[in-house]
Amino acid sequence: MRKTIIIAISLLTAAGAFAQGTINFANAGAWGSAPVKNVDGSNLSGAGFMTQLWAGTSAASLAPVGTATAFLTGGGAGFFNGGTVTIPTVAPGTAGFFQVRAWDVSKGSTYDLALASGSGYGFSNIINVNTGGAGTPPGTPGALVGLQGFSLVPEPSTIALLALGAGALLFRRRKQ
Repeated sequence: MRKTIIIAISLLTAAGAFAQGTINFANAGAWGSAPVKNVDGSNLSGAGFMTQLWAGTSAASLAPVGTATAFLTGGGAGFFNGGTVTIPTVAPGTAGFFQVRAWDVSKGSTYDLALASGSGYGFSNIINVNTGGAGTPPGTPGALVGLQGFSLVPEPSTIALLALGAGALLFRRRKQ
């Protein structure tokens, strides 16, 4: 009886290890493109900017997966190609929730550090797409269909300056 329980647990553990969907971590493909822009409107370029895929079984359960990837340069600026990423929490061929997060490495070496700095970070819309990897042999990775481009958040001082300018215009208009 004890041997049977140990074998059953081993088989369940092994099956769980293979129950991982895959996604092609890129923001351009046959489905379209979603470039990522800097505060000034230029496309992010090179290793000074990083991006990472966040995934989960619900929008509330998103967590980073895979490794952070630098942006392409030259004509590929604004785009990234992180290759196939394995999603440990989402079974192959089933729907998962995905978001792309990017940051300026001068603001922090990780997304969370850039977020804590108050600027130089940004994130995409959350999309719900099917992962790949189902079947024998495993199917092709899913694509980030429906991903929309986004821009990084500017320095708080820039936002404050804009608010002061708008306030001054409204104040001046009331006086006249």
